[in-house]
Amino acid sequence: MADVTDPPNMDPNNVSEPLRRALGDRYLTYALSTIMHRALPDARDGLKPVHRRILYAMRELRLASNGGFRKSAKISGDVMGNYHPHGDAAIYDAMARLAQDFNVRYPLVDGQGNFGNIDGDNPAASRYTEARMTAVAEAMLEGLNENAVDFRDNYDGTLTEPVVLPAQFPNLLANGSSGIAVGMATNIPPHNIAELCDACIHLIKTPDVRDDTLLNYVPGPDFPTGGVIVEPQENIATAYRTGKGGFRLRCKWHVEELGRGQWQIVVTEIPYQVQKSKLIEKIAEAIQTKKIPILADVRDESAEDVRMILEPRSKNVDADVLMGMMFRSSDLEVRFSLNMNVLIDGVTPRVCSMKEVLRAFVDHRREVLQRRSVHRMEKIDHRLEVLEGFIVAFLNLDRVIDIIRYDDDPKAALMREDWGKPHVRATDEKDYVSPAPGEGELSEVQVDAILNMRLRSLRRLEELELLREQSDLMEERAGLEDLLESDDLQWDHIIGQLRETKKQFGKDYHGGARRTIFAEAGEIEDVPLEAMIEREPITIVCSQMGWIRAMTGHIDLTRDLKFKDGDGPRFIFHAETTDRLLVFGSNGRFYTLSASNLPGGRGMGEPLRLMVDLPNEAAIVGLFIHQPDRKLLVASSSGDGFIVPENDVVAQTRSGKQVLNVRGEVKALVCKPVSGDMVATVGENRKVLIFGADELPEMGRGKGVRLQKYKDGGLSDATTFTGAEGLSWLDPAGRTRTETELTEWSGKRASAGRMAPRGFPRDNKFT
Repeated sequence: MADVTDPPNMDPNNVSEPLRRALGDRYLTYALSTIMHRALPDARDGLKPVHRRILYAMRELRLASNGGFRKSAKISGDVMGNYHPHGDAAIYDAMARLAQDFNVRYPLVDGQGNFGNIDGDNPAASRYTEARMTAVAEAMLEGLNENAVDFRDNYDGTLTEPVVLPAQFPNLLANGSSGIAVGMATNIPPHNIAELCDACIHLIKTPDVRDDTLLNYVPGPDFPTGGVIVEPQENIATAYRTGKGGFRLRCKWHVEELGRGQWQIVVTEIPYQVQKSKLIEKIAEAIQTKKIPILADVRDESAEDVRMILEPRSKNVDADVLMGMMFRSSDLEVRFSLNMNVLIDGVTPRVCSMKEVLRAFVDHRREVLQRRSVHRMEKIDHRLEVLEGFIVAFLNLDRVIDIIRYDDDPKAALMREDWGKPHVRATDEKDYVSPAPGEGELSEVQVDAILNMRLRSLRRLEELELLREQSDLMEERAGLEDLLESDDLQWDHIIGQLRETKKQFGKDYHGGARRTIFAEAGEIEDVPLEAMIEREPITIVCSQMGWIRAMTGHIDLTRDLKFKDGDGPRFIFHAETTDRLLVFGSNGRFYTLSASNLPGGRGMGEPLRLMVDLPNEAAIVGLFIHQPDRKLLVASSSGDGFIVPENDVVAQTRSGKQVLNVRGEVKALVCKPVSGDMVATVGENRKVLIFGADELPEMGRGKGVRLQKYKDGGLSDATTFTGAEGLSWLDPAGRTRTETELTEWSGKRASAGRMAPRGFPRDNKFT
């Protein structure tokens, strides 16, 4: 009878658990897999699993640096089928990057065909390209046949692959690495192998070396695309000491004279991981939008090398000023972030300093040396055993021949024979006596070697060679024993290997010399427009509908100009290309325009609303040239206002800067420069009030204070003037009238005022 307590139809493969635990366990498994097997490099060989498997598969295919090429599709297929069960496209992309000399400081793959370029073009399909290893990759793999590292089963258990590569040099820093895992990331710039070898040697000789001392050997990154590092030395030291920081990297450029005072800037090296085509597109866009007004054109004249031309708008432009603007507004200067997050011993992720990374490498090299030495000793012991058997055979050659010739089981007979007794050569099979069972002096290995020996090896000369080889191997074995017993000898041997690596891949190696240089950045100061734009006279014309243009030269302001049907003049004044213009809208916002960016005067111009974000419902109240340190009187239709410094109203963006707060039906109405010590206001009721300018507050933003009191209507106009000179206006006949006796209209701010004097304009405007 079934147990009634068991749930009915229970499936043992279905396990119930809380969703929170299930999600947590599975996500943790995924995170660990991403961190350890995909995103973070091993500190010992500086490789991620996919790169390590690519190199190992190429080794198995015997694609040596001096051998032939194989199709990339064959290589990526072998990697995918044997070691890396992921997409072939991802494997090929990883392999192609190892062949790109603009991405990898010391390429590990020698590519034949289109493997992409610095413009950002993708490599050709894997069926079209071919590849083999480079000498640098072979240095990473040297020692795999000598048990230098551990091997593990591949994903299906049919093959084995190395856990880590022996790596003759600190590849983690030499070629750098980048990756994004779950909750952590890494970004390591490339460095120079020769400098890294020197730093490792110093670290071995002085284990307690300070982090900053290593900068004497490794001053900073060495990018494959060159460039100029302008990061202060103390920041570089902090980055290498903590494992986190960044480096400011600029392009390398020079001025090329063209004759007759003309010149151009030639960029020969661009920052690391900046795509040249996109860089030029962004610079061209900046020229079109006039963000860099002193730059006229950009051209790409690159062939095998980088040659990018920057053409100034005028020969009077200063080259340093132009490049300062380029550094600020384009990717000709970038910041490369350092985050040395790596796997220590292939297991533990940790943000390490340069010293810790180099220590992990030299400790790995010591382990590799010990394992290779033990492996070599085992090979020597095996060979010495074989040589000892050969020598015994040569000393008893006649007896060995008799046994091989006459005995039914020569192998067993050779192992039974007592080679210490004298033997008599048998003349025929009757005289041959089989060895009696006993304790033989030859091992199975020795007997197999003797039986496999060729007849030509029976010469007397060969016996001398065997004795010489035995002596040499005994001497080598003694040296290996001494090496394994002495830490100092091991470190000396590693130092020798590092010096050989430095010699092989140093300045005499193709591309081995340092490419990235160091320089002082200097301060990029805000340069006035006068220094960037050629100063030329223009006439600003803005119509009633808001169409604006800049006509060349200072024209007669009274001459007739063409406008669109139904439109007419509103603002017209003389200016210069170096001027900045201020636009005041009825919404209380100020907008800033550069006179050099205005459209030319051949057509009708362009709508001002396309240049700034002035709403359609907002009217243009004022348009004038910005004069620093001047003050402005701003007021609303409700009669509120204040004085604002003109420097405080300059806007940095298209959206402008809110200065006068208005709401509802109230609109900004007045914006005039403060030109005296008195303020005059007039309302829609034609009452005039005059009071001292000192009664108005100076503010940067706000609603302001009441200027004049009204029962009905609001403010019509306001202005400032000098009390001693009197208040002026145009009478109906167009004549200027000045009134100096103003006592009748003077009063306190926010008073009602009195009716305007006879002859005051009917439109209630002072000007």
